[in-house]
Amino acid sequence: MSVRTSVDFVDADRVSVADRGFAYGDGLFETLRIAGGRVPLWPRHEARLRHGCERLHLPLPDMIAVLAEVRRLSGGIADGVARVTYSRGEGERGYAPPASPRPTVVVTVSPLALQAAPYDDGIAVRLCDTRLASQPLLAGLKHLNRLEQVMARAEWDDPALGEGLMLDMDDQVVCATAANLFAVFDGRLVTPPLDACGVAGVARAEILAVRDVALARMNLARLAEADEVFLTSAVRGILPVRVLASRSWQPGPVIRALQAHWRDIGLPLPAGSKDSHR
Repeated sequence: MSVRTSVDFVDADRVSVADRGFAYGDGLFETLRIAGGRVPLWPRHEARLRHGCERLHLPLPDMIAVLAEVRRLSGGIADGVARVTYSRGEGERGYAPPASPRPTVVVTVSPLALQAAPYDDGIAVRLCDTRLASQPLLAGLKHLNRLEQVMARAEWDDPALGEGLMLDMDDQVVCATAANLFAVFDGRLVTPPLDACGVAGVARAEILAVRDVALARMNLARLAEADEVFLTSAVRGILPVRVLASRSWQPGPVIRALQAHWRDIGLPLPAGSKDSHR
């Protein structure tokens, strides 16, 4: 099945070359997991989109209409992924934003096929050379300028590697290219703060809401001391990290409990995984 796309709630797959999202990365986006015709994490996506609009001084979209469009385009798809792209819309040449912006809403939906093995055994990750720059004004936002992540992801093409970890300019681990990072020390969950760089994921927000999590900076040496390490994203859920360089881990009780929580809120593990039917 081809990707289903709409622009401003009309079936289409083109935007204007004058759109500021295209020209400057002036906007936001959300990537949503669709499971069984539902979008279980939608309230968190909506909250982040609202927060991002406030931070970037964008008019708020009609959230009810956006969710309805996601559901319309996902009709008949049991397991899928949707992307909502929200830009400031068309503008004149130059950086100055229009006084009365007319934002553009693009929604795309496609089927999703996750493999069971990464959830059972974990994934191998590498350390990226590309660093995340500090910019507190944009920290946490899922804005349209993702060049740091693009450059980091271009560093490898080995299919045996599932992700790449990114450091900030102070050699602190921040996140993966497309996921947030958690570590477990003596049963205690820790995740890096995102006050200077990185994206505050909705899966991360879910874990922060249901578990006691410490926000703490950690370098690679500290990460190597963890008992469990995993990544989170709205689409892929809870992904155990199996190996980074010479350090290896096994999925432990914290990871398994959070995978069970994901299943309980309506985001099942892939068919064939050990815990998919528990």
